Amino acid sequence: MSAVKTSTSTTSTITAGRAGRALRVAMIGQRGLPATYGGIEHHVAQIGRRLAARGHEITVFCRTNYTDERHDRLDGMRLRHLPTLGTKHLDALTHSLTSTMTAAGRHDIVHYHALGPGLFAPVPRYLTRSRVVQTIHGWDDLRAKWGGLAQRVLRAGRWVSQRVPNAVIGVSREISDAYGESATYIANGVERPPDGLSPEPVLARGLRPGGYVLFVGRLVPEKAVDLLLRTFSRLPGDVQLAVAGGSAYTDDYVTGLRELAARDPRIHLLGYVYGDDLAALYQHAGAYVQPSHLEGLPLALLEAASHGLPLIASGLGCHREIIAAEGPGGRIFRPGDPAGLLAALTHVLADQEKERAAALVRRDDILRRYSWDRATDLTEELYLRLAR
Repeated sequence: MSAVKTSTSTTSTITAGRAGRALRVAMIGQRGLPATYGGIEHHVAQIGRRLAARGHEITVFCRTNYTDERHDRLDGMRLRHLPTLGTKHLDALTHSLTSTMTAAGRHDIVHYHALGPGLFAPVPRYLTRSRVVQTIHGWDDLRAKWGGLAQRVLRAGRWVSQRVPNAVIGVSREISDAYGESATYIANGVERPPDGLSPEPVLARGLRPGGYVLFVGRLVPEKAVDLLLRTFSRLPGDVQLAVAGGSAYTDDYVTGLRELAARDPRIHLLGYVYGDDLAALYQHAGAYVQPSHLEGLPLALLEAASHGLPLIASGLGCHREIIAAEGPGGRIFRPGDPAGLLAALTHVLADQEKERAAALVRRDDILRRYSWDRATDLTEELYLRLAR
């Protein structure tokens, strides 16, 4: 792999970069746009529209089974809708293959997202003049939903990602450090949300503003939602739990979650929630919990922090990056430890006023450290350096 060192961008460098020639960039690996569920989709939406606003030609390859909306262009980006085999094991791979063959030789930069799609990086890397970038959003080969064969395929994807791309981006320091000096650290970002959102979407779902703990994410084993439901049921009082998310080829796991939720009327499984309704769920929650066994750099935790919510998170490296210093407004427990999770929930709910005040102070630090504009600056700088 061609080494591309992490660098600190300066105003003069970025100004020169924006004044450079427009680049043709293909984004491959995301499910599609407009983004509904999925962190990678929101990542591509945020970075892509900002790059397009700077004059670059951004083409986002979309799976026809992701959303019923079929835009040719969105926020300045060109959308290419290609069919896929919509099964658990073939969805991402078949779409990434057809996208790669469609994009080959037509773009200055071919940018893959995640390990599996990057399996096809050798095609543009060695058969065309395109430069190849790959963003690692998490360790997909370790996800519990994959069987032995799928894990081996994804491990092959990790092997390819270490050798083929011209540059690799890690969305957390934990990921970029694992790749060494050849990787560039470019974190996900978050925007300051509007204040004063109506509580109506919260009330319509049977929740009390300020009286519920929130989780947002796909319902997959590595998110440890089963641990959360079992532990929450041991919590006394009338506090509620709102779980916003749905299956990701994990229907059996979701069935088990429904059985757990049915035992406690305080638990509300909401399905996927998007847009303003989701923003209202964040804004009117009493606290946010992220119990995962495995993450890259979760956008949901950043979104919760941007709303000034007290955070409760398992002690993964990426969670510690976001929370930075454990204390009021940011509580950490050992991954997989129900007693630790119960203690953290109890601690936060015992003095919500103090926890919320501390979380609002933390919010400014989060918004400073995690910026989509900054992420776009560094991505554009990387592209231009490779293109030269």
